[in-house]
Amino acid sequence: MKFLVLSLSIFCLTTTVFGQDLLKERIRKLSSNKTSIYIEKGVFHNGGVKLQSTLKSLRQSYNPKQGFERIVIDFSTNQIPKIYGHMSSEDRKLYLDIFETTIAKDLKTVESTRYIEKINFFPIESNHISMDMKLKSKVIADVFYLENPGRLVIDLKN
Repeated sequence: MKFLVLSLSIFCLTTTVFGQDLLKERIRKLSSNKTSIYIEKGVFHNGGVKLQSTLKSLRQSYNPKQGFERIVIDFSTNQIPKIYGHMSSEDRKLYLDIFETTIAKDLKTVESTRYIEKINFFPIESNHISMDMKLKSKVIADVFYLENPGRLVIDLKN
């Protein structure tokens, strides 16, 4: 009996020690308006519904007065498709997985900007895009979406 109790105690302690602590991870649902809550790392998603869309364009602007660079990803639908993302300021990367979406044939990507070194798109499946944004330095990001038409907005600043 003592062996059984000891074995169960060790098992419970082991899973607690080696388990993933989601409380330390920053997982947030995106807002439909600018929050000015900048993150340096963590996972985000829009909780979106499955919606067939096309990534139409990628736009960039910088406003020195406001102090941030804005990246806007335009979609062909009134809402944005389902999106999961990961921000890692330490690794100088921002990743996006965009579901049920294709890339427009005439899409022009953003070249090197104030905070972005390069943006790569990887079609994972015929309707699933992965986007890799390599950053020039450690930055923080405010990510949100707008509707009618659907746009994902990423504001980057030091």
